[in-house]
Amino acid sequence: MNAQSAIETDVDQAALLERLGQRSIVLVGLMGAGKTAIGRKVATTLGLAFVDSDQEIEDVSRMSIPELFDLYGEPEFRALEQRVIVRVLEGGPQILSTGGGAYMNAQTREAVRANGVSIWLKADLDLLMERVSKKQNRPLLKNDNPRAVLESLMNERYPVYATADLTVVTRDERKEVIAAEVIEALGRHLSNIREDKS
Repeated sequence: MNAQSAIETDVDQAALLERLGQRSIVLVGLMGAGKTAIGRKVATTLGLAFVDSDQEIEDVSRMSIPELFDLYGEPEFRALEQRVIVRVLEGGPQILSTGGGAYMNAQTREAVRANGVSIWLKADLDLLMERVSKKQNRPLLKNDNPRAVLESLMNERYPVYATADLTVVTRDERKEVIAAEVIEALGRHLSNIREDKS
């Protein structure tokens, strides 16, 4: 498969959007998995709006995520995150990129299940470390051994992420390629749901 054909999908986008209806495509996964970059690409390809829940939270609170963590702690941040995601989901269809811990909240998962299709962008530890080490705005990684923290988060969160509707493995590949794989997986998933109902 050459690079050009890897980007083109044979998914009928009009049919995909019709089957999606008013639901949102919700990207879940750890920090560094590429939810924002791949989400933007999928949104552009499908002609949908892109929403980043972290950005929405910062807009609502007029504070950065690290500031919210410092001032209110993680439990209060998660409660705000849940309210924001539930509100955003009412505005579908769209691509929604969620923070790494959002899907760990049972009420958030239920809201996503009711109003969206969840896609886990699964990445290995080395790839995540390479990506997150480039940014200093990760509150959960502000300690002496970020790799151990990330590994611990993987052990805790991956079994929950695995309950998402779809899993797409992300790797050191161009975002266009991963986005095409997301769209293809989504197209298959929505076709299968339709066939199950008929």
